[in-house]
Amino acid sequence: MAGLSGRSAILGLTMHDPERPTPWTSVRREGDKAALYAELAGELDALLADERDRVANAANAAAAIYHALGALNWAGFYFLHGSELILGPFQGRPACVRIPLGKGVCGTAAAQRRSVLVPDVSAYPGHIACDSQSRSELVVPLMAADELLGVLDLDSPVPARFDETDQIGCERLAAIVVRHLS
Repeated sequence: MAGLSGRSAILGLTMHDPERPTPWTSVRREGDKAALYAELAGELDALLADERDRVANAANAAAAIYHALGALNWAGFYFLHGSELILGPFQGRPACVRIPLGKGVCGTAAAQRRSVLVPDVSAYPGHIACDSQSRSELVVPLMAADELLGVLDLDSPVPARFDETDQIGCERLAAIVVRHLS
């Protein structure tokens, strides 16, 4: 595709060409989630390696995750500012801009500094419904040593979309993102 060079060309990224597979297509077709996350981790690390801008890296990470993982309607970041999370780069519908620590799934994951996997958001006390189509959610804190930077938030319109393999895989992806945000 004209206009792509460097990492984008190497990774096979295009604007949208259904005939050209992404680097993760073959793994996704095999249905091996652990392999998908391992491959995505390597590709994500390579994608972010030569860039120092935090916004650019978070934006590319959100796009790579959104397009690599199936059945998502939102993937992105919230960053800690004082006592609240502020919306960062994402893919999906417009989202809530500010989330207080301890509120909703994102605020809870941030306050507790641990991943929160919610199979049914309608059963989660205090869930903040930014997108009424979301049915399940996985939030992973972005930790640099003991410092909370923010969270990686994934939403799906499919109930129980996320499992332990997704959580472990996304924790690995979050660690890669943190390395490239610091």
